[in-house]
Amino acid sequence: MIDDPERSAVKRVGAREILREFCVTLWYMRTILGFMLGLFVVLSIAMYYYGGAVETVNRTPASLGQTWYLCAITALTIGYGDVVPTTAFGRIDAVLLGLIGLLFIGLITAAAVRGVQEAAHGAAPHNQ
Repeated sequence: MIDDPERSAVKRVGAREILREFCVTLWYMRTILGFMLGLFVVLSIAMYYYGGAVETVNRTPASLGQTWYLCAITALTIGYGDVVPTTAFGRIDAVLLGLIGLLFIGLITAAAVRGVQEAAHGAAPHNQ
């Protein structure tokens, strides 16, 4: 049996280290994430008052809960279409909510990738 020096020097990266690095990265991005969450709240409130959100089943104005649902589904880029904005402002607001959602998901994904990279870097064997 031939020993491979590269293989014997490999260390495994544990989930705990990855999660720790992921949380550290989120902590560094807390200002950006907080700003985006605040913007989501402001856009959601604007949707309720000025967006003309209605239920498509019976064409009645959407309640506050249904409007929050519309905003969350829009930001998550799912968009079921059971509650829709009816004004021009509401449609622009929905586009902005979708963009916020894309940015938020991208930042979380980037933080996860960085967490894996930093944990792997920390577990790498050091050749001296």
